[in-house]
Amino acid sequence: MTARILAIDPGNEHSAYAVIDADTCYPVEIGKVANQPLRQHLANGTRFAEAHGAIEMVASYGMPVGREVFETCVWIGRFVEVLAQRTGREPTLVYRRDVKLHHCHSPRANDATIRQALVDRFAPGQPNHGKGTTKDPGWFHAFKSDIWQAYALAAYVADKRAGRWR
Repeated sequence: MTARILAIDPGNEHSAYAVIDADTCYPVEIGKVANQPLRQHLANGTRFAEAHGAIEMVASYGMPVGREVFETCVWIGRFVEVLAQRTGREPTLVYRRDVKLHHCHSPRANDATIRQALVDRFAPGQPNHGKGTTKDPGWFHAFKSDIWQAYALAAYVADKRAGRWR
């Protein structure tokens, strides 16, 4: 079985995840689900037992934050705990700034520029931003919203672990 990376882009109610092949960065499974079912699946499921976990970490930039940010922090802790218990190793916590710098070489990158950098790297020339069509699915078939960010995190961790820097 090839090595896999499980990356989670946490939210206060729902979280996106991406499981990728660590060597090729090919997406094996993606989704966005409610936090409690994801936590239960991580605790009880065997599908991701061998995957290296990575979770996007919240960073403070000096601005006031609301209740949602603190709830997201609680979920980060819950995901860390369940992954550590399930796999016997702590997941990698990654700040979004590191993902931006890795894929776009700029801390000012936004979701759109990260998405374009991923398309340029993994699906150049494919129609519909690498999503393809129903009959001919592309590398990023079924990707939407936060799933892109979970995938960007997974690719960053895979690259870092393999010594691949862009």
